Amino acid sequence: MNKRSAILFDLDGTLLPMDLEVYTKTYLHLLGQQLPQFPAQAVISGVWHGVMAMMGNDGSRPNETRFWDAFSQAMGQDMRVTAGDFDTFYRTTFHEVRAITGENPAARELVTLAKQRAERVILATNPLYPLSAVESRLSWIGLTPQDFDYVTTYAECTFCKPNPRYFTEVLQRFGLKGEECLVVGNDLQEDGAAARGAGIPVHIVTDCLIPHDLNLDDFSHSTLAELPNVL
Repeated sequence: MNKRSAILFDLDGTLLPMDLEVYTKTYLHLLGQQLPQFPAQAVISGVWHGVMAMMGNDGSRPNETRFWDAFSQAMGQDMRVTAGDFDTFYRTTFHEVRAITGENPAARELVTLAKQRAERVILATNPLYPLSAVESRLSWIGLTPQDFDYVTTYAECTFCKPNPRYFTEVLQRFGLKGEECLVVGNDLQEDGAAARGAGIPVHIVTDCLIPHDLNLDDFSHSTLAELPNVL
């Protein structure tokens, strides 16, 4: 069997089981307490403003720049001085969020299998975070960024899911052809429709399915336990 050029795994809800709504509320609640010099709700609102700016990025600047510009605007001052506090949060307190995520003891086996089936294995997590936040979430399922050939973070990416150009940007970074790759995700819009828009075949993992208003039967899909048969 010919190897794929790349397999691109989503993280949240795919390799790392979770209820995204519960995760987001828990994460933002903890983050809001990280900067005691500011009202917690102001921090949460400001961070959300930054997230929305990244989601709407047009490719002209890294998501990281978009975030800090929008967060600073919302807070009325340059918040880049708190970048170290954010990094400390992601390496310490953020680990409390693990309690509301699920287990995936097969994560390493899946990544190992993917390396046998593809030339590259990429962690295609929505690039809304610094590497420290991705590193922490990976650790909850026994993985590290070094287990992948590339990990998308807000430092390098200039688009976000569900924009298909997020996936196109990853393909261009490695000179890949979309039809020779596979995206594995749990979100019919952010993974499914976006990957298709970039010309990449997609397989949906249904354990933590986020359907939006799309039809699951329009996509190749299986449970996480059945995924090895697909890779």
